[in-house]
Amino acid sequence: MTLALSIVSHGHGAQVLPLLALLAQSPQGLVRRVWVTLNTPEPALEQALATPGAAWSGCLDVRVLRNPRPLGFGANHNQAFGYEQQQSVPAPFFVVMNPDITWHQDPWAAMQQSAAQPGVGCVYPQQVDAHGQPQDHARRLPTPGALLRRYLGGAARRRVRVAAPDWANAALLLFHSAAYQRIQGFDEAYHMYCEDVDICLRLQLAGYRLAEAQGARVVHAGQRASHRQWRHLGWHLRSLWRLWHSPAYRQFQQDHARRVG
Repeated sequence: MTLALSIVSHGHGAQVLPLLALLAQSPQGLVRRVWVTLNTPEPALEQALATPGAAWSGCLDVRVLRNPRPLGFGANHNQAFGYEQQQSVPAPFFVVMNPDITWHQDPWAAMQQSAAQPGVGCVYPQQVDAHGQPQDHARRLPTPGALLRRYLGGAARRRVRVAAPDWANAALLLFHSAAYQRIQGFDEAYHMYCEDVDICLRLQLAGYRLAEAQGARVVHAGQRASHRQWRHLGWHLRSLWRLWHSPAYRQFQQDHARRVG
């Protein structure tokens, strides 16, 4: 199994460089290419990526994409996937990863094992915060009622493990490239937030399964900017509105009702 990874930097150079050094320690030949998208100009990061003798030199094929204007989360990763598919031998697996992901034990062997299971289209690891506490990264369908209970009832502070989640957040997701291509990747109409919910729902509606990689554990700080910044809160609310009125959401709800009914 070989991987192509997509990492988007929006002023995250200080996190991208150590992440590349960490990826260079992965089993040789596993990571084929890393697409680093500069969503805004970052001269210091671009210079560091072009400097010979970097920690990942000779281990990783790092390709830099420069956006003339900032793109949304899904559009950036779709762009990287498109470039990967243009390669002479595209990687069979495509990984979407935030620059603030790190780990103490390499997660890729466990993720590879999960991805090999029949019917799996997307694999996610366990996520913990900087203190080692589990995060609520894999959840049930975000209905309006569930969100009200979550934020008004204090559920947001409890990290409850969900045995069979409907979606997992996109801080780190490993897709079968064929599955990603079949559903045409992320819906770019979501500028930020809920695009991970949408893609997980559409994958399952297309007949694929989500799978947690047992034994794969990564550290994700999780900024939760929508809790602190009005602009991000606005994006979050607009994305929720779009999600709740999307055909994928309605179809998934109907299918779920039939399964439990």
